Amino acid sequence: MVKVAADFNFELANQDLAQVFANVTWIEEASLRQGPFQDLSMKEVHTIDAISMYEAKSASQVAKIVHLTPSAMTTAIDRLVEKGYVERRRSSKDRRVVHLGLTRSGRVVYRVHQGFHRGLTHSLVEGMNPVECATIERGIANLKRYLNRLMSEL
Repeated sequence: MVKVAADFNFELANQDLAQVFANVTWIEEASLRQGPFQDLSMKEVHTIDAISMYEAKSASQVAKIVHLTPSAMTTAIDRLVEKGYVERRRSSKDRRVVHLGLTRSGRVVYRVHQGFHRGLTHSLVEGMNPVECATIERGIANLKRYLNRLMSEL
């Protein structure tokens, strides 16, 4: 059992964390259905996010980030290329190497998705002092460590 402060309401925090996760998921999915990117699934949006605008990545690098097998990643990339969000780019140094890049539409999706997540982070730390922000960072690090351990067991 993890030790927590005596005045910490664990059950309430657990309930709130589960509700936050469910709300984030619901909002992302609802926004997709109502917005201009209705042809995308959330998994595809997260694939676009993993490809990023700022560094060239291979399909295998993206597959690791989004937890897909190489064959599933190939299928996902094929669909995103067909939909006009992603393009394959051959390396100028080694023509055998293919990197993934975002098209103009893919960059728009990337920016919108990043904006949503940045808004979540800003609202999380709004009005907090540096000590409180450090506590949030520590809590997030703990959560990441826990999730990484669970992923390694799968």
